[in-house]
Amino acid sequence: MKKNKPKYTQIIDAAVKVIAENGYHSSQVSKIAKQAGVADGTIYLYFKNKEDILVSLFQQKMGNFIQKIEEETNSQQTAVEKLLKLIEKHFEQLTADHHLAIVTQLELRQSNKELRLKINEVLKRYLTVIDQIIEEGIQDEIFRNDIDKRLVRQMIFGTLDEAVTNWVMKEQHYDLVEQAGAVHDMIVRGLTYRT
Repeated sequence: MKKNKPKYTQIIDAAVKVIAENGYHSSQVSKIAKQAGVADGTIYLYFKNKEDILVSLFQQKMGNFIQKIEEETNSQQTAVEKLLKLIEKHFEQLTADHHLAIVTQLELRQSNKELRLKINEVLKRYLTVIDQIIEEGIQDEIFRNDIDKRLVRQMIFGTLDEAVTNWVMKEQHYDLVEQAGAVHDMIVRGLTYRT
């Protein structure tokens, strides 16, 4: 399978760097090929076009991202602990790869509707993790049972997404991971019963 070949990964990694540094629209396939150390034609053995590279990049990188979040949250006991781990891993993974953070937070937003729909397909798995944490919290009577689960999911994802976008826009001049505890505290306060 092509996705297991080293050149596929080389091209994906090169595309992240080139798109982050030049913007999606200014990132010619030839620039990606040069960064990957392959001939222009080699790209087309793996990808149909530049859009296919962007979608594949997102599928691969976010697939790995989500898998790590699933593994880390599953190792926690309570919904509150799982939510904290999810927030920490979300922030840690994107701060560890600032090129990927730029691509996911800025460049993917400028893509066309069809491309965004493909990207949303990948995100469904991540949203499912959030849904499971919310559901577990409600079942264990940690989170309120009168909440709109869909709205809560949107608020959690939206909060994390905006925090990373703001960090990228501020050119990573502060420690995003340090904010995980405060973000977690605000979300949990909104989800738990008031005493």
